[in-house]
Amino acid sequence: MRALMCEAHGLPETLVMRDRPSPQPGPGAIRMRVKAASVNFPDSLIIRDLYQTKPPLPFSPGSEAAGIVDAVGEGVTQFRPGDRIAAMTTWGAFAEEVMVDAGRCFAIPDDMPFDVASGFTMVYGTALHALRQRGRLQPGETLLVLGAAGGVGLAAIEVGKQMGARVIAAASSAEKLALAQAHGADVLIDYGQDDLKSALRSATDGRGVDVIFDPVGGALADPAFRAMAWDGRYLVIGFAAGDIPALPLNLPLVKGAAIIGVFWGAFLTREPAANADNVATLYDWYRAGHLRPEISHRFALDEAAAAIRWVMDRKAMGKVVVEID
Repeated sequence: MRALMCEAHGLPETLVMRDRPSPQPGPGAIRMRVKAASVNFPDSLIIRDLYQTKPPLPFSPGSEAAGIVDAVGEGVTQFRPGDRIAAMTTWGAFAEEVMVDAGRCFAIPDDMPFDVASGFTMVYGTALHALRQRGRLQPGETLLVLGAAGGVGLAAIEVGKQMGARVIAAASSAEKLALAQAHGADVLIDYGQDDLKSALRSATDGRGVDVIFDPVGGALADPAFRAMAWDGRYLVIGFAAGDIPALPLNLPLVKGAAIIGVFWGAFLTREPAANADNVATLYDWYRAGHLRPEISHRFALDEAAAAIRWVMDRKAMGKVVVEID
């Protein structure tokens, strides 16, 4: 089988296509014939040895995929060959086949296309875990989504609306904000043009925002936090801007606010029952038409390195998908 391989840590341009043996599923694992794999920001980190998970070289990147169960290992009873699934692989998805623990796989709705399924679970799972378990978002509260036109940003907008929040979308261009508005955002802020803190104060009549969903980090963190309401919750999702911010600790003190880390991958492993309940909720919302995943670009497997570069350079609006078959 063919796979995009990381043989030495570096930029996407150093990745190479190789023929590899088909993986053989061990106890508790399945082999999936990959139909589509989505590109996520951690894919650009893991190939540079900058991610918290560090697979041994050589490895194939790709943290999320959808396809068909091809073979199952000993003890696997919840799936059988021919089942349609999405899988959280952490790495290995940019390949024609991948082996993954059965506990990190989910049966997908019959009417969900593989390209949609490949980019659904991680971003929507992160958004719901962040807003439900970590952020305690309540109906009527104000939610700020930074980087609102990215895959996880759009997911947070839609999930926030389903939970009854008033959603403020912040992004770096009018084009990105138009996409955020199409997915349900109530208020739009262009932080490429406007002062973020002042715009947030104006949008909330001086009260501030209750929950901040931040997958961006960098220079946006400080002005966003300064526009937070009393008892606000600042959700740390990731650092797409490339810089990890250092917030003065007097800010959460005087606002009675909390800085809360969100690591959906660990939640998936540590609290599988709660995660399964979240995923069931998300599939219900999808079937009802409340969640509308946005795929902006599709790449072939031979172009998977370019797909990682596309996401790494923050060009993506919505999801980027590598189509294997």
